[in-house]
Amino acid sequence: MLTVKIVGLISKPHTPKASEVILKLIEWLAERGIRIRLDETSAAYLGRADGMPRPEVVSDCQLVIVLGGDGTLLSAARAVAGRDVPVLPVNLGGLGFMTAVKVDQLYPVLSDVLEGRARISLRRMLHCELVRSGETISSYEALNDVVLSKAHIARMIDLETSVDTQLVCVYKADGLVIATPTGSTAYSLSAGGPIVFPTVACLCLTPISPHMLTNRPVILPGTSVVRVRNRTADGEAYLTIDGQVGEPLRRDDVVVCRSSPYSIRLIRPPGLHFFDVLREKLKWGER
Repeated sequence: MLTVKIVGLISKPHTPKASEVILKLIEWLAERGIRIRLDETSAAYLGRADGMPRPEVVSDCQLVIVLGGDGTLLSAARAVAGRDVPVLPVNLGGLGFMTAVKVDQLYPVLSDVLEGRARISLRRMLHCELVRSGETISSYEALNDVVLSKAHIARMIDLETSVDTQLVCVYKADGLVIATPTGSTAYSLSAGGPIVFPTVACLCLTPISPHMLTNRPVILPGTSVVRVRNRTADGEAYLTIDGQVGEPLRRDDVVVCRSSPYSIRLIRPPGLHFFDVLREKLKWGER
């Protein structure tokens, strides 16, 4: 059974019903002797000034609750990375593919968590390093994907891509997505990539609008190391992590991606499985 003394709360901004949910949640937890830490957005909903940066919110917590959509969860995942803390994502957003717990399910699922009955799905993250002139200048952890894309001008970019010691090709495309199984239902899917079951140990390499129609997505072993050299001029390509953070690339920058040592422990609602989510969110089987 999970002993929870402190809960961290991370919320999506500009969501009208969040205030009411947060107030009730604080009261529910207090009745059970559980303290709560609020991120700056959560505190702002209540007019409080004690909000904390997200990495500080999750430190020393035994549980993190995310109120929002998949974007809020992606941000929370980067803060949680490296900590063995379960994450309870509650959908206050739109599609909510990963935030599958609905508001009216919050307290039954939370009770299951406190009583040790929660169902947890491990989601492997993706580690990314940006190497410039032989030196690693930045590193990131992604839950969904790492994307190299054109920056401003509507023209293709050239991305020399290798897997381990093997050259794949020089992609001439609008960009390239390196996705985890979790991220296979995000940008990679919209670019024509396959849906991958979340527990499969693999990476997915998906070109975005490639010049050669024969450039198709490739599934790689989870042990693979992907290296992508930017052969485009300075500032014409951009590196993006989970659609939220990133930086412009220079010519001959190398982006190195491999499976991360970190996994996110996502709490799932009882009775709702992966194909249930596909049917509900992607409308499989409907006309």
